[in-house]
Amino acid sequence: MTRTVNLPGGTGLPMIGFGTWQLRPKAAYASVREALEIGYRHVDTATLYRNEADVGRAVKDSGVDREEVFVTTKLRPQDARDARRTLESSLRLLGTGYVDLWLIHWPTGRDELVPTWRALLEAQDAGLVRNAGVSNYSPALIDRLTEATGRRPAVNQIAWSPAQHDPALLDEHRRRGIVVEGYSGLKNTDLRDPVLTGIAGRYGVTPAQVVLRWHLEHDIVILPRSSRREHIAANFDLEGFALTEEDVAAVDALARNA
Repeated sequence: MTRTVNLPGGTGLPMIGFGTWQLRPKAAYASVREALEIGYRHVDTATLYRNEADVGRAVKDSGVDREEVFVTTKLRPQDARDARRTLESSLRLLGTGYVDLWLIHWPTGRDELVPTWRALLEAQDAGLVRNAGVSNYSPALIDRLTEATGRRPAVNQIAWSPAQHDPALLDEHRRRGIVVEGYSGLKNTDLRDPVLTGIAGRYGVTPAQVVLRWHLEHDIVILPRSSRREHIAANFDLEGFALTEEDVAAVDALARNA
């Protein structure tokens, strides 16, 4: 069973999610079906990815109860003025009455920052969204949203990898009670690095598994993506080993060497 982190909306967010960026429709459907069969219960998509219909169909056809699958989609900044209509389109494509998390994919223009956030909160109050959050936002921008509305984003989804590790930024999110989801953790990492291959060799796992486990040790939600079943399975199989404090520190240090 994947561990979860509790969100203000009362839902548990599985810390291992399945990403679908760059997965074309056929691959998105097949890969999400594989992921759910393997045990994933968190699927991440976006309007931008153009695969919401395939993701939704895969969830429906999987036989897993909808309530057991945490589904995220995202709003493109250029759709900010039509936020509710865009969400309704996403829900139709996904074939569900609600999403568990709706994110603003990137910061909008200055004048639309707060109105867009209000639109997400209104959708949450209407029951169309269980949790609202952002992606690629700085703590300062998050503070603007919170100060204007009295409600902070539940999640900030940002690029994160050993080379990008920033303890101070992580602490800024922790102090605000915001969950960090890291994306492109494997894409932005040299998996041949001797630090990673050395740790992997000691535990009999792959360097990719070391990187993903390292994210979990820092309580960062992960969203690995693959269209190959063996990689989808390996990316989920992270509970059979744990990194020591020394291992975590060694991976952390890769940021200083990047």
